Amino acid sequence: MSSRCRRRLPAVEVKVLYFASFRERVGRDEERRRLPDGARVRELWEALAREVPQFSAFRSMPPAAVNQVYAEAGTVLREGDEIAFLPPVAGG
Repeated sequence: MSSRCRRRLPAVEVKVLYFASFRERVGRDEERRRLPDGARVRELWEALAREVPQFSAFRSMPPAAVNQVYAEAGTVLREGDEIAFLPPVAGG
């Protein structure tokens, strides 16, 4: 089947922000990602964990924010959303 005949699945573009140790792991502050329409925060984290081995070391998804508001793993992502996964912070 030619690429012209294939149907394109609806998608959304989001911006992923990286802070602290997460930024060190990926080597950048942010990136844009295309995700399938209806993708959830959890699915974005799972995709990142497959690409960045250190992320897969987390037993569960770290806290996340969508558009600067804490978000649950099941939050559906929309076009233009800004997502940040919050790395653990060491303190003393």
